[in-house]
Amino acid sequence: MRTRLRRAVVAAVALLTATSALPAAAAQGQGRQQHPSHGGLSATIRYTEYGIPHIVAKDYANLGFGTGWAQAADQVCTLADGFVTVRGERSRFFGPDAAPDSSLSSATRNLSSDLYFKGVRESGTVEKLLAEPAPVGPSRQVKDLMRGFAAGYNAWLRQNRITDPACKGAAWVRPVTELDVAARGFAFAVLGGQGRGVDGITAAQPPTTAAAGAPNAQDTARAARELLAADSADMGSNAVAFSGATTANGRGLLLGNPHYPWQGGRRFWQSQQTIPGELNVSGGSLLGSATMSIGHNARVAWSHTVATGVPLNLHQLTLDPADPTTYLVDGKPERMTRRTVTVGTKDGASVTRTQWWTRYGPVVTSLGASVPLPWTTTTAYALNDPNAANLRASDTALGFSKARGTADVLKSLQRTQGLPWVNTIAADAAGHSLFTQSQVLPRVTDELAQRCSTPLGKVTYPSAGLAVLDGSRGDCALGGDADAVQPGIFGPAKMPTLTDAPYAENSNDSAWLANAERPLTGYERIFGTIGTQRSLRTRGAIEDVAALARRGDLTVADLQAQQFANRVPAGDLTAADAAKACAALPGGTATGSDGKAVDVTEACGVLAAWDRTANTGSRGALLFDRLWRRIPAAQLWKVPFSTADPVGTPNTLNTGTTAFTTALADTVTELRTANIPLNSPLGDHQFVIRNGKRIPVPGGTESLGVWNKVEPVWDAANGGYTEVSTGSSYIQAVGWNGSRCPVARTLLTYSQSSNPNSPHYSDQTRLFSQERWVTSRFCEKDILSSPSLRVVRVRS
Repeated sequence: MRTRLRRAVVAAVALLTATSALPAAAAQGQGRQQHPSHGGLSATIRYTEYGIPHIVAKDYANLGFGTGWAQAADQVCTLADGFVTVRGERSRFFGPDAAPDSSLSSATRNLSSDLYFKGVRESGTVEKLLAEPAPVGPSRQVKDLMRGFAAGYNAWLRQNRITDPACKGAAWVRPVTELDVAARGFAFAVLGGQGRGVDGITAAQPPTTAAAGAPNAQDTARAARELLAADSADMGSNAVAFSGATTANGRGLLLGNPHYPWQGGRRFWQSQQTIPGELNVSGGSLLGSATMSIGHNARVAWSHTVATGVPLNLHQLTLDPADPTTYLVDGKPERMTRRTVTVGTKDGASVTRTQWWTRYGPVVTSLGASVPLPWTTTTAYALNDPNAANLRASDTALGFSKARGTADVLKSLQRTQGLPWVNTIAADAAGHSLFTQSQVLPRVTDELAQRCSTPLGKVTYPSAGLAVLDGSRGDCALGGDADAVQPGIFGPAKMPTLTDAPYAENSNDSAWLANAERPLTGYERIFGTIGTQRSLRTRGAIEDVAALARRGDLTVADLQAQQFANRVPAGDLTAADAAKACAALPGGTATGSDGKAVDVTEACGVLAAWDRTANTGSRGALLFDRLWRRIPAAQLWKVPFSTADPVGTPNTLNTGTTAFTTALADTVTELRTANIPLNSPLGDHQFVIRNGKRIPVPGGTESLGVWNKVEPVWDAANGGYTEVSTGSSYIQAVGWNGSRCPVARTLLTYSQSSNPNSPHYSDQTRLFSQERWVTSRFCEKDILSSPSLRVVRVRS
């Protein structure tokens, strides 16, 4: 039986290969013969271990069909929820006051989400981008993928019964269109721009009376820094590329470790996509995308990290004293454009609101809850988001998927300029390495900011990279670079880029120390900082990868070891001093924030014995984690940051403050109150529950500096950290050995399906708990030899 099955698969793949090799006219003719005038699509899906699909199709439309079908099989409820969002229908099905899951925007209520996305739909924004010729708009191949994806998703809905309780029988699970798929891509593109200001865009209304004055510049700058840092913490990453100079065989190596949400619409989904003779790529796609977000082919591997570039800027408007909906540019009045949007709600009522748009973008009255931008009778703020004209990310990804080396990756970035908010790190079989911060950013040069910043912008730009320009002056327009794909953005020549360094690494700090021995400088402030303090995760990562590069003779096994070393840089820097200071406390007691004395003697010994790792078996890791979170950052260090030693400073725990002893007492009290022993193994109290069973989770939070980052959710009453919000997600360690098949190990930490009834709901999560990997089945011989091989032929 197995032999016959494999022969059938080989025959199917051979047929597809033969079709792809035919002249265009003949191939189209054969396609019409196979699929009559109803325009049906089809694909072959070979499933291997852990439910990983290997999708084979004869062209891009059919590949999109197979991808949409297979994604729906694993994630239909999550996908359907996202499609409700981009249609602006959340209030209709879930009520206006409920909160979206924040996957596709920062909206805090369904109503504001709907008002924004319904406005995008009714203004024809996405249709206009689809109609733009490439490279400004998406290519024919990408549009075929989107069209096919929608058809595949719809075919799965028609042909299958939903078993996921999250949407079983739900009226909001409906067929979708190519426009819905493209609108989801648009939402991803503007996450860092308009998506960040959805509440402020939809709430913006002209003042009817004298409103509050200008925002406090220092408070706004601080809030902007915190907002941008929170975005990175919510969705960050690590990645490192090693050049052939450091490896055992002279070929490159890549370790990608993105930190994305474990629930909702920004999950990755793993697959292989093949059009024989045209495309062959494996990796992780963001849900709803028909292209590979992070992955590898036979010759090159790439990953992304969330970049520090600020993908928006503000224009401060000077308003006509007689009309707050008219603003002045070079003394001439321009009326704002009204965008009136009506949203249906669950109780049958409708809500109508007006949004206000300018030549710069929408008027916005806040960025998040903490950055107010009041619309007064004299002043308003317009948000410029260049990614609102960017539907090119899929073409960038498709270029990566077909690349033969890092040079082709860079060419794809230069040709399409499609990445809105990430860096790219890549390595190839020829031994090249690459880091580049090639993202779509407003063309705000330091010179322009110096010349055109308002008083608010003079504080927010140097502090947070958020430019606030004088919108009343025509000479403060963003201008353009000759090599840029669209007006108002930086061209490829301005992107911080490092090629062929022994290692190129990023952990969500700026491009400055992608390689500590070859620092990148000279870029504009909007890209990020130079010569400033790095995060502990960046510092720990540079220490680790620089040591590996110096050691040399690296293999994929070294990448695997780095991923799960679970070293806690904060612990290496401070745990010994903390234990020593604890042991020196008079009477072994410390005073808590409630004024009560607490016996902390046991904690001293636990901290001293801790192995400084965040493995599931590490005793003392949980105690240190809870202690570390309580010490104010401003009171942590005795030795401050120094640009002369950016990786080694700041250092030396400041144990002489009451902040340390109070934090120690409160931590001991917290754990004892929760009946958690101070020396418990981390995995006993850091876990997720899947189908009623606990699965221990290794790794640690952002501030600890652990490479294997997880952001666990504290619930002391139920045992400690009982869920993970974000963290290590689609992990890949890739190298080459001279054969046609890359040496690749992968892991999708939260598994392929969010359906608790799926066999692939938690299988890779258990692997993650055990620090085990999946061996990538990239070549045909490996796919066909899988003991779990299951072949599905899908048709519309």
